[in-house]
Amino acid sequence: MKASETLIVIGREFGSGGRALGRELSKRLSVPFYDKELLHQAAKQFGISLPEFERNDERKPSVLRSMVESAFGMCPANSSNVNSDTLYALQSCVIEKLARQGGAVFVGRTADYVLRNNPRLLSIFVHCDEEGRARRIVKRGDCKTQEEALDMARRNDRLRQSYYNFYTGRQWGNAANYHLCIDLGKLGLQTAVDIVLHATFDLAQRIK
Repeated sequence: MKASETLIVIGREFGSGGRALGRELSKRLSVPFYDKELLHQAAKQFGISLPEFERNDERKPSVLRSMVESAFGMCPANSSNVNSDTLYALQSCVIEKLARQGGAVFVGRTADYVLRNNPRLLSIFVHCDEEGRARRIVKRGDCKTQEEALDMARRNDRLRQSYYNFYTGRQWGNAANYHLCIDLGKLGLQTAVDIVLHATFDLAQRIK
C-alpha cells in the first residue's frame, strides 16, 4: 500500500491544533482534507439543507433515539426537520464513500469509529495544555481573552465528548481508542507531523 492511501483520522481537543495538523498532513501526502467539508458533501449528496447538518455538527441528540432504519432511503429532499440520528447516519455514509476513493485526512465526526474496520486507518487524538489552547483560540480571533477562550474550549470539549461517546459507545480521548495520542503543545506542529508521517509510511509498508 502507498502512504498516500492511508486514512488518517484526527480527534482533537478544542483549540489543540488538530485541524492545523490535519491540513499539514494533507499537504505533505497530497490527499484530500475533510473537516466541515463533510457536512457540505453530505448535504449536497442527500438533498438536505446545510444548516441542518451545521446545527447537529458534533452534538449529541437531546433525547435518546434509536437509529432510523434504512436511513439512507428515508430522508426527504430539502427536509427542514431531519433528526440527529439520520444526519449522523448520512454523514457516516459519506465518510465511508470518501474512504473508498483513496487516502484522506478526516477531522472529527467519529470518523475513527466509522472506519474502525478499515485496515488503512490510522487514528490520532490531539491534545494540548489549556494555556496553549487558550492562546491559539485567541490568536485565531474566536475570543478576546484567555478566560473566554478557556470557557469556549471546555464547552466545546463537553459537546464533542458527549457526541462521540453517544454514537460510538467509546470514551472520547481515551488513549486505548486511538493508534497515536499527541501532545501538540509539547511537541509542536512540525514534530507532530513528522511522527504521524513516520507512522503512516510504516503502516503502508506492512499492508500488502
